[in-house]
Amino acid sequence: MTDGIISRISGPVVIASGLEGAQMYDVVRIGEMGLVGEIIRLEGNKATVQVYEDTTGLRPGEKVINTKRPLSMQLGPGLLTSIYDGIQRPLDVLREQSGDFISRGKVIPALDQTKKWEFVPLKKKGDHVSQGEIIGEVQETELIMHKIMVPYNVEGDLTEISEGKFTVNDIVATVQNGVKTDIGLSSWWTVRTPRPVLRKLPPEEPLLTGQRVLDTFFPVAKGGTAAIPGPFGSGKTVTQQQLAKWADSNVIVYVGCGERGNEMTEVLSTFPKLEDPKSKRPLMERTILVANTSNMPVAAREASIYTGITMGEYYRDMGYGVALMADSTSRWAEALREISGRLEEMPGEEGYPAYLGRRLAEFYERGGKAVVISPEGRVGSLTLVGAVSPPGGDFSEPVSQNTLRVTRVFWALDASLASRRHFPSINWLTSYSLYADGMSEWYKTNVAAGWIALRKEALEILQKESELQEIVQLVGYDALPEPEKGVLDTARSIREDYLQQSAYDEVDTYTSIRKQFLMLSAILEFGKMEADTIKKGISSAKIGSLESRKLISKIKWTKEDQVEQLVKEIKSAMQQEFANLLTEASR
Repeated sequence: MTDGIISRISGPVVIASGLEGAQMYDVVRIGEMGLVGEIIRLEGNKATVQVYEDTTGLRPGEKVINTKRPLSMQLGPGLLTSIYDGIQRPLDVLREQSGDFISRGKVIPALDQTKKWEFVPLKKKGDHVSQGEIIGEVQETELIMHKIMVPYNVEGDLTEISEGKFTVNDIVATVQNGVKTDIGLSSWWTVRTPRPVLRKLPPEEPLLTGQRVLDTFFPVAKGGTAAIPGPFGSGKTVTQQQLAKWADSNVIVYVGCGERGNEMTEVLSTFPKLEDPKSKRPLMERTILVANTSNMPVAAREASIYTGITMGEYYRDMGYGVALMADSTSRWAEALREISGRLEEMPGEEGYPAYLGRRLAEFYERGGKAVVISPEGRVGSLTLVGAVSPPGGDFSEPVSQNTLRVTRVFWALDASLASRRHFPSINWLTSYSLYADGMSEWYKTNVAAGWIALRKEALEILQKESELQEIVQLVGYDALPEPEKGVLDTARSIREDYLQQSAYDEVDTYTSIRKQFLMLSAILEFGKMEADTIKKGISSAKIGSLESRKLISKIKWTKEDQVEQLVKEIKSAMQQEFANLLTEASR
């Protein structure tokens, strides 16, 4: 280690001199308390350090020690079920040791160093192994089998492989190929370096969430990227919790980046109680939480995004489907802006650094569905969903705009929908998905051949309703021609019977893609019959009182195994009732 001294302090930024041989992103320990920091600029023998803890009480002249190692994470069994801060310190362990307020300079291992895990080898002594190959397994939780992999750039013969119970720091295998390499249950990885993959795959399979507005109209692909911007109170956190609970992923990483303490408290108290709907086990058994609230040091907020995504990449490399929720990237960008200001860099738009767009792009680029580096060509995916909190709900501000440039799904939360108690409050006129067309083959094979046409028709009706609403505000609903009234009736049914979904109702909280198809086909079939009947002189008011119209609104509350039968009965009733109307009209 090389020692330097503090020459200047500016909030979370410290200038250290005398750090000979220092490199960019080296971790340093600062002052008598040993605060953790990271070198972010080098000029001669002067280093600019961003400190991950409160710098109150630091004085010029105090010692700065370079650890000669970049900010890294320990990856191994025990990550799942854990709650970390922005630099991978376990918050539950910190609380036990220092109470509700974290002592500065306290560094605790990310993984339990004493717990023993049962290692089951899948290879035997003398086998030839290569990078990324799985040599053994550890049952991390009831839901997830942790795969122990050969490190990158390591290949050779297994000279030793053990079986039994080991701690995360124990050696379980040795690979020899001129150089001896020990493999343990855990490994280290630099958080700012993406884990390499063999090749990225096209996004051709949707990440099913059970949320009708998302799965039907604005789907995100497995390995895709999505932005969910919205003002305060519009439902960002509840939507992300629904995604975490129901998304078709093996592992969930939830990063609370700079959110208010009360919001993170709700997440931290709610998640451990949630039940995984598929296995009926605790949801935390496949979840990692990273909590970095707005009152925590700003530099740690900037690092928390990288902490979360590194863990996501690690499980992707095992061949799992991973979904990462970042709530919110706006707070992360604000941390970048504050540090940039302390560094006296030239500000860009609204004071954000000029490299904001590049940093956001680099973050989202780490997602994707990929063939990971392994002899058998394992496939894993990492889906990124970033919440954005634009001030005043203004989507034209730099973070929203830069996020839209690099993400391919835009779920626009609308405060006016939320105030009308329409949840999820995703605006169907301003949201979009660029994955929908590319996944058409999957929908044809796994849902129905007419799914894409059905989706397109429903969106066109909602668009038409928006245009008609302007006329209604001028002349009133009663002055509209009957065909236009029919369009408004169908659009209202799509909004109220289909798009509105209760996160707290046992049946309505999740809708399978098959049920979504049946629901939407029933609504649109009724709309077509209504349009045809109106042309023959029947009023929309008469059609609205039909019994089958009321039955359609009951589909969402119907259990999955009963939906098919109910929709058949509704369609049969529709045929009969519309036939009766036409018979009456012809008399």
